[in-house]
Amino acid sequence: MATKPKPDISPTGTRTLRTWLQTILERPLTSYHLVLGSSAMLLALGLMMVLSASSVSAYLAFDDAYYYVKRQAVFLVLGVLGAFALVRLPQSVLRVFGWIGVALATVLLILTYTALGFESGGNRNWIDLGFTSIQPSEFAKLAMIIWGADVLARKDRLIDQPKHLLIPYLPVCGTLILLVVFQGDAGTAVVMGSIMVGVLFIVGAPLRVLAVLGLGAVAGVITLFVTSPVRMRRLAAYLDPTTNLNGANDQANAAMLAIASGGWWGQDLGGSRQKWGGLPVAHSDFIFAVIGEELGLFGSLIVLTLFLVLGYAGLRIATRSDEKFRRYAAGGVTIWFMIQALINLAVVLRLLPIAGVPLPLVSYGGSALIANLLALGVLLSCARHEPEARKLLAARRNKTPKRRFSAVTESPKAADARKASV
Repeated sequence: MATKPKPDISPTGTRTLRTWLQTILERPLTSYHLVLGSSAMLLALGLMMVLSASSVSAYLAFDDAYYYVKRQAVFLVLGVLGAFALVRLPQSVLRVFGWIGVALATVLLILTYTALGFESGGNRNWIDLGFTSIQPSEFAKLAMIIWGADVLARKDRLIDQPKHLLIPYLPVCGTLILLVVFQGDAGTAVVMGSIMVGVLFIVGAPLRVLAVLGLGAVAGVITLFVTSPVRMRRLAAYLDPTTNLNGANDQANAAMLAIASGGWWGQDLGGSRQKWGGLPVAHSDFIFAVIGEELGLFGSLIVLTLFLVLGYAGLRIATRSDEKFRRYAAGGVTIWFMIQALINLAVVLRLLPIAGVPLPLVSYGGSALIANLLALGVLLSCARHEPEARKLLAARRNKTPKRRFSAVTESPKAADARKASV
């Protein structure tokens, strides 16, 4: 009886695998495909899990189990169209959009303090436009990144001087962050602060400057907790999981119970028990708990792997870019996704106190999803302008139109003469 060949685990086989992987990673459009593939799988998983996690609450509230997932699908289509437009935009137009975006984000954040603004989840960070509502702080993150990348790229030769490094970048970003802080949204403010400091690190800011900003950020976070009774209750609940079981600890303990009951392979898709009322707003900030319950450790690790691939691709784009603006923009978007995902996962796993931060590309929410997709459009645009990718795409553009043009305009006699000469 013939035996099956054993897998090649010899040093030669290892070298072959390493060579194959290196060949894949050296392709000009690898970064583009890594971002596109990982984000597409996260979006598909997110849409599926929003349906599963929200079906019960949607049926009870709206008599329609598909209410939230239908809205999420609409947001997804709008975001994809916006991302596709940003991918094709020239760099000069994108840089102008950064300035317009910062101005618009500032105005919208100020409007949250007027009659148009309203409170949701304890934070006054929403604007009612009549036909829909938006959360300006989500778009402020992207505007801050694009605008900051433009300003710091223009000041590249003067970046070693602290006044040129920090002005006007620090005051403008600080203003946007403070507007979010006064809304009561500490989680989003922390993410925006991390983006601001992270971009300065990518630019090459001196360590003493980063240290001062870091100490200021720590002091700011402490102040946010001390001045808010709600945050202090959340901190106390985080430090002692056995207290306030029907209050501040309710959501965190329900999330841990969901993850623990998932085991290795989960309770199967749609089999979550906590989404029946034990876990409030399961389709939003705590959607990872439902993923852990229904898909188990295996599904949770897939989500983590996809975020790691996206983070690797973003850093790869930033380090490979030969244009300062695209380097800073790609780095800022990557920092945004990774920091926000890290905070969300840490909250769900009880490693941090509860903070209202959604899981990028996965959690339910129109403003967050559209802003995430627009940021992906910027990242994909930067990937297409890596030096080798730019050369490859330029060669394709120069080659394809010539064939089409000659096939249409070349006369039969000219074609016969060309073939005869060959």
